[in-house]
Amino acid sequence: MGWGNTSVPKSAMVLAAGLGTRMRPYNGHVPKPLVEVSGKSLIDYSLDRLAEAGVARAVINVHHLAEALVHHLAARKHPQIVISDERAALLGTGGGIAKALPQLGGGPFFLVNSDTLWLDGVRPNFVRLAETFDPATMDALLLLAPTAGSIGYSGRGDFAMSADGRLRRRGENEVVPFVYAGAAVLSPELFADAPAGAFSLTRLFDATADKGRLFGLRLEGVWMHVGTPEAVTAAEAVLAQTL
Repeated sequence: MGWGNTSVPKSAMVLAAGLGTRMRPYNGHVPKPLVEVSGKSLIDYSLDRLAEAGVARAVINVHHLAEALVHHLAARKHPQIVISDERAALLGTGGGIAKALPQLGGGPFFLVNSDTLWLDGVRPNFVRLAETFDPATMDALLLLAPTAGSIGYSGRGDFAMSADGRLRRRGENEVVPFVYAGAAVLSPELFADAPAGAFSLTRLFDATADKGRLFGLRLEGVWMHVGTPEAVTAAEAVLAQTL
């Protein structure tokens, strides 16, 4: 179902090429995006939410256990799946998106990590991101979860956010209130000066933050970072409470 908002990006990039080394014992035979939480693969939670928001095309990069992912995704009709093949060499979060840019349509697009999971509030967070994104002032709008109350996260946060939504990355010995929730709206302009080959998206976030063009939106609902087998158990417990 779409939300009647023509400003919602029609394309999305789903990052699914990582090695998932913290997800043992699964990752020897199941790629991290196909790990099931309450009977449903992590990547399908993201793809279902994108389809509900009105996204028509999802570009998904693959590397580790790629054949299993490609086989699983072949049955999906909504959104349309386009595989960006990184089996020859991992390109990192930034390089993977840069390679896929020609498939993403030339305008702002959603980004989602395949190991992120959340319960929406009253309005879907993807729709809220789309409505808030302003290409005139932003190169990237990141969905942020509060470090307190999030499931499967115990770090010191990623960003501090000013009253107008601009983001500043956490200093080395600092504790900040927000963690990147693994979803965003990005402008292709973010990649205008991107390096060739493999690189981290963090590099571009830092560069655009220096220009005052990196913004955040607080997630409404409950965020779950599903990066370990223990986090799968914790996420299933939260989902069980909502049924």
